[in-house]
Amino acid sequence: MLEPLSDLPDDVIGFEVVGEVHSDDYRDTLIPALEAAGEAGAIRLVYVLGDRFEGYSSGASWQDAKLGVHHHGKWHRAALVTDIDWVRHLTSVFGWAVPGEVKVFSTAKQADAIAWAAAD
Repeated sequence: MLEPLSDLPDDVIGFEVVGEVHSDDYRDTLIPALEAAGEAGAIRLVYVLGDRFEGYSSGASWQDAKLGVHHHGKWHRAALVTDIDWVRHLTSVFGWAVPGEVKVFSTAKQADAIAWAAAD
């Protein structure tokens, strides 16, 4: 499940993953939020994979792989907040495929991630 983050700057959207992510989490929550952000301007995303993250279903993994393709010109910054080594590694290997800037932050630096996503 994707739980919206509160107290974000107006032009930043954010979610924390709770439990396992499924394809309907993308379809019903993340993609509509990205579309709304893209219509309003640049997409600035904070995505938290913390202690409550349990994994991705195969359908969610496919949705995640396709995510950067949509709204290609609208992506500005995506801050990934996690201490999970395999996620950090995959982001360093495949981050180039995501349009805009991508940066990984530790969970202790979530406030820095939000500030970075909001900056120009």
